[in-house]
Amino acid sequence: MAPDAPLTVLAVDDEKPALDELAFLLRAQDAVGEIRTAGDATTALRILRDGDIDAVFLDINMPGLDGLELAGILANFASPPQVVFVTAHDDRAVAAFDLGAVDYLLKPLREERLAESVRRIVEGRRRRSGATAPTAQADEVIPVELGGVTTLVHRSSVEWVEADGDYARLHTADGSHLVRIPISALETRWADAGFLRVHRSYLVALPLVTGIRTVGNGLVVCLRPHGDHPPVELPVSRRHTRMLKDRLVRAPKQSWTAR
Repeated sequence: MAPDAPLTVLAVDDEKPALDELAFLLRAQDAVGEIRTAGDATTALRILRDGDIDAVFLDINMPGLDGLELAGILANFASPPQVVFVTAHDDRAVAAFDLGAVDYLLKPLREERLAESVRRIVEGRRRRSGATAPTAQADEVIPVELGGVTTLVHRSSVEWVEADGDYARLHTADGSHLVRIPISALETRWADAGFLRVHRSYLVALPLVTGIRTVGNGLVVCLRPHGDHPPVELPVSRRHTRMLKDRLVRAPKQSWTAR
């Protein structure tokens, strides 16, 4: 299938009003062509096995086989569809992203957030088809929910990441944002975009590193400040020192086109 052909998507939710709303919002997306629906995981699996589905918009809490279990099954398909979770609960994001989810949407749905998910699905299909060069990665967007307001944090705006238990705090020029994603998951997902783990608690954007220096018995990595912000210095653990030095030596030879 051509990478720019309309998407065929499957919407799965055991609550019919929610399923109808999701289908309605998906029809408003220019990139979406055919929309199929299912009220449970068993029906969804039958549809998925009978036809080519580009993406599944999947509720998590369903009777019988739940959304996370269904996504685990889909991961074993030869050509698995991309998965977007749609849920009223914000406490399953870690498990969702561990399964390779493209996005995690909270109910009630907002059209602009759904549009962002569709954009990411289209970009993902282009990368799979080879239509997008490996060095031209899409700028990933992390949705941050706080007080009923969703803030879209672009990966390219993140300077460093700090571990906070099962959460990660994304530090940008505009402030910090707490997300329910472990730093280990971001380390893996963002490695090709120029991010490097320098400590069990810290992940840094290599293009912003200005150097390393000795402080006491250890090392710190120095990051270029934005505007009037003070310089940032983060500790470097011994186990990460060699990799950091090696990457800094090689950094001028590389281009992080889309952090």
